[in-house]
Amino acid sequence: MKDLAELISSVLEKAPCWTEARFHRRRTQSVNVQRGLLKQAKAQLTSGVGIRCLVDGAWGFSSTSDLSRGGLEKALRLAHECAQSLSQMKRASIKVLPPVSLAQGEFVLEGYQALENMPLEEKLQAVLLAEQQTRKASSAIQTSVCSYNEQFEDKIILTTDGARAISKLSRNEIRLSAIASQEGEMAEGQHTVGRTGPWDCLFTEKSLSEMSETAARLAVDLLKAPRVPGGMATLILSPAMVGLLSHEAIGHTVEADFVLSGSIAQGKLGTKVASELVSLADAGFLAHCPNAGGAILVDDEGVPSQNTMIIHQGILQSYLHNRETAAFFGVAPTGNARAWLYQDEPLIRMRNTYVLPGNQSLQEIIESTEKGYLVDCPLGGQADSTGEFMFGAQKVMQIEKGKITKTFRGATISGQAFDVLSTVDAVSKEFTLDLGAGYCGKGQPAKVDAGGPFIRCRAMLGGVQE
Repeated sequence: MKDLAELISSVLEKAPCWTEARFHRRRTQSVNVQRGLLKQAKAQLTSGVGIRCLVDGAWGFSSTSDLSRGGLEKALRLAHECAQSLSQMKRASIKVLPPVSLAQGEFVLEGYQALENMPLEEKLQAVLLAEQQTRKASSAIQTSVCSYNEQFEDKIILTTDGARAISKLSRNEIRLSAIASQEGEMAEGQHTVGRTGPWDCLFTEKSLSEMSETAARLAVDLLKAPRVPGGMATLILSPAMVGLLSHEAIGHTVEADFVLSGSIAQGKLGTKVASELVSLADAGFLAHCPNAGGAILVDDEGVPSQNTMIIHQGILQSYLHNRETAAFFGVAPTGNARAWLYQDEPLIRMRNTYVLPGNQSLQEIIESTEKGYLVDCPLGGQADSTGEFMFGAQKVMQIEKGKITKTFRGATISGQAFDVLSTVDAVSKEFTLDLGAGYCGKGQPAKVDAGGPFIRCRAMLGGVQE
C-alpha cells in the first residue's frame, strides 16, 4: 500500500489543477445456505484508482484498473480534459475548494486482521448450523435461509492540497429468514445484523442461536396474528424503526446536494423541526458503538470522520456536506463524501444516523401509554424529498392501559417526518444501532447503519379499516 501511495503521489505532482486520486480495493466473500444445502459460495476482488480534477468549478472524473505509471497518467489526463471541457459550459459558484483540515496517516478499524485470518470454512459451518436451528425450531417452519457476507476495504486517498490517508476496514453481515406455513397461511420472520469489525462483533446483542430462534419465533407468531386495524395512532417505534425514519425520511432531506435541489430541509437551519426531546446525529465513528455498520474514520475526499449534530433538541442545526457544498454554505465539510467502488465518484452519503437516547425506560413508556402500538421489525419502504414516508413493519403489538395485549402482522406507518418527530413525547434510554445489514441507494450503494432509542409519537398506522 505504501509503495502504491508513493507512485500515485508522484503522478499527482504533475497534475495541472486541483486533483484527487483514490485507490480502492474491495475483497468480498459470501455464502448462502437454504434447507441444509449450500446454494452459493462467492468471492470477488475489485481494485483500481479513480481520479477527479477540478477546473473553474467543473469536475472531471476518470478511473482505471491499470495501476502502472502509464495507466495512472492516462487517467489523470482524461479527468483533466473532461473538467476543462465542462468548465467551458458551466458557470460554477464555487471555482476552487477552500483549505480544510485533511487526513494524513493510516486509519485502520479494529477487526480487519482477525476476520481475514478466520477460515471461511469455520464461518460456513456456523451458517449451516444457524440455518438448521432455524428450520428445526418449529414444525410450522417450511423453509429457512441463512446468508453471510464479508467485505475487506483498502483505500489510499491523496489530494494535491494535502490529504494523504491510508485506510483499512472489514464489514460483515448475517441474514436469517424463516417461512412458516399452516392451513394455507404463510408468514416470514427475519433477523439481520451487520457490523464493521471481526466475526465476534456480530454477536454482541444476540448469539447466532438466539438469532435463529428470533427469526423462527417471529415467523410462527405472525402466522397466527391478525391484521392490525388502521388509522391515526399513538406509536412506540423500536430502534430499528427509528433508524429507518432517521435515515430515509430525515437523513436524505439534509444531504446538502438534496437541499440545494429543493428538499423540505432547505432554508430551515435554526428553526424548530421536531420535539425538543429529539436530537439526531450522523457519525462516522461512535466510541460507544465502535462496530457500527457504517463506520469510517476518513471519507473519500480525505476529510476526517466526525459526529455531526443534525437536530439538537428539536432545532435543525446542520446539513451533511462534502467539500464542495460546505464551501457553498460557508461551513466545514462533515466527512460525508463516499464512493461505492473506485470507478464511482464520491457523493454525499450518510454513515451512522441515529436519534440520541433519552432518560425513560421502555417499560416506563409502555406503562404510561393508555392506548397505542409498539411497532418493530421494519420491512423497508419509501420516502421522498418532502419528508413524506411510508414504511412497512412485520410486527405490531397492541398496548392497552400500559400493557402489551395482542400481536398483529403486516402493518405500514406513514406521515411527514418532521411532523411526526414534532409529536414525540417520550424517548427511551435503551439505544441500539439496528440497520447495519442494510445498504443505502443513491445512484450507487453505500454501507450504512441507523437506529436510536424507542420513541413514542403519533403517525398513521395502515392496516384493516375498522
